[in-house]
Amino acid sequence: MASMSQIQYLIALFLIIASWSSQVLSRKLQDTFLSERHELWMAKHDKVYKDAVEKEKRFKVFKENVEYIESFNAASNKPYKLSINQFADQTNDEFKAYRNSLKSLHGLMTIIGTSFKYENVTDIPVAIDWRKRGAVTPIKDQGQCGSCWAFSTVAATEGIHQLTSGKLVSLAEQELVDCDRKSEDHGCEGGYMEDGFEFIIKNGGITTEANYPYTASDGTCNTNKEKSHIVTIKGYEKVPPNSEDALLKSVANQPVSVSVDAGGNFQFYSSGIFEGECGTELDHGVTAIGYGIGDDGTKYWLVKNSWGTSWGEQGYIRMKRDINAKEGMCGIAMDASYPTA
Repeated sequence: MASMSQIQYLIALFLIIASWSSQVLSRKLQDTFLSERHELWMAKHDKVYKDAVEKEKRFKVFKENVEYIESFNAASNKPYKLSINQFADQTNDEFKAYRNSLKSLHGLMTIIGTSFKYENVTDIPVAIDWRKRGAVTPIKDQGQCGSCWAFSTVAATEGIHQLTSGKLVSLAEQELVDCDRKSEDHGCEGGYMEDGFEFIIKNGGITTEANYPYTASDGTCNTNKEKSHIVTIKGYEKVPPNSEDALLKSVANQPVSVSVDAGGNFQFYSSGIFEGECGTELDHGVTAIGYGIGDDGTKYWLVKNSWGTSWGEQGYIRMKRDINAKEGMCGIAMDASYPTA
């Protein structure tokens, strides 16, 4: 007959095995559930992988991202939420390489010596949303092309044209991608908003999106379409850097091209007032199209992105305003500019 100590040992061993088996089964069930979610996500976003190896690799990334997003949202200690969006099978480094191709160094080197016509503005509304004033076209999607700079250039140009002419016209990002070939601008491999403004000025204008449709890829400049100058600008100005006050004066008067660090949680932002995670390594061009105050009194910037309507708040993000750092949230106050008509 087994002794009491032997019986206790066997019971303990049984419990350990049972616990281990339960954990293994739980992990298998969880992986099965996540695999099914991945399949549904693939169908929703029309994702097709080249082979089983690539699919398995993407599933592992998807799994890690889902676990992070759900853990972040469950914590409920942030004023914003994340979502399992169309970028859920990409690591943050991959995502930034595909989408964030702002050539910011050139712009930071050309700040000195530019004028700022809004310097003495004192009549600043508490809040403004240029969408409500008819100066913002619907959200667009740059796709797997590092053309954020072109979308930011175009959005600011569309805004000033509407404010001066009363007509909102969707302009051609693809013209900038194909035809603006300064040393710093390389289409889907990146560019800079100021160079985009300079191209429009020197080219005598820019054509419409309808005339020169976006393809999310580099192409040969269509000189016939390029000659159709529908919208013109006279120049552009820099916003004094590292001053949210100067940026506020500018956005109070027109949509403004801004550079941001779109790292960290920017990839999966879903709703609320974003307050990180991000730094000041400027890598993405977007457009500040307003500002306001949240229900809890938090001040924010209203920013138009170019990642489609399934990202963020139907394509927009609210970023915390008036923070302690002079650079602003994600560096939004470091490098901004606007076209003049």
